[in-house]
Amino acid sequence: MPVNKEKYKEIITALGGHTTLVAVSKTKPAEDIQALYDLGQRDFGENYVQELADKQVVLPADIRWHFIGHLQTNKVKYIAPFVHLVHGVDSLKLLKEINKQAAKLGRKIEVLLQVHIAREETKFGMNETELAAALQEAEQLPHVCLRGLMGMASFSDDTAVVRNEFKYLHSLFEKYRLPAANGCNWSVLSMGMSGDYTIAMEEGSTMVRIGSLLFGERQYHP
Repeated sequence: MPVNKEKYKEIITALGGHTTLVAVSKTKPAEDIQALYDLGQRDFGENYVQELADKQVVLPADIRWHFIGHLQTNKVKYIAPFVHLVHGVDSLKLLKEINKQAAKLGRKIEVLLQVHIAREETKFGMNETELAAALQEAEQLPHVCLRGLMGMASFSDDTAVVRNEFKYLHSLFEKYRLPAANGCNWSVLSMGMSGDYTIAMEEGSTMVRIGSLLFGERQYHP
């Protein structure tokens, strides 16, 4: 399926310049990403390290690549040279590894801490106690830049459940807000995907991750 240009324009209009769109391009060919790039899109999200590394070398250099999947510590080094923002930092161990790889490169890598807000146990993320500990430890990690929080709501048709989960994440975002320092600005609340981004925006999201509405349903790796 080609890129849905009309839906893209509709979403950009809905976001109104206040919320960043990360186009989720996992499993999609470089041509589809280029087509959306040609419409003005610059932020793209990938879930698989090897796929991201392969695409990064063949697509325009000014694309801001977001890693939005579950990142294993032994894979950090492959995306550390170029990744724009790592969304799913769900452990202190991963945060320290990102700092280590960024230090080798003389970079400061921007990250979001992932909070578990959904009812499904299969989703990753920290609880509030782990979040508080990670924020405290991060003060000793000069090569990571904490930009905010990320979370995924329950896969549910009950909008009240989804809305309450987003409300909770927003409350944590405000509770643990860090003062701007060393070029790091706590300003990103990444929540909302194709099925629930409008609710997420109403609850304060500053960044949404949308794939299927733009590219069609994902094609899974065999």
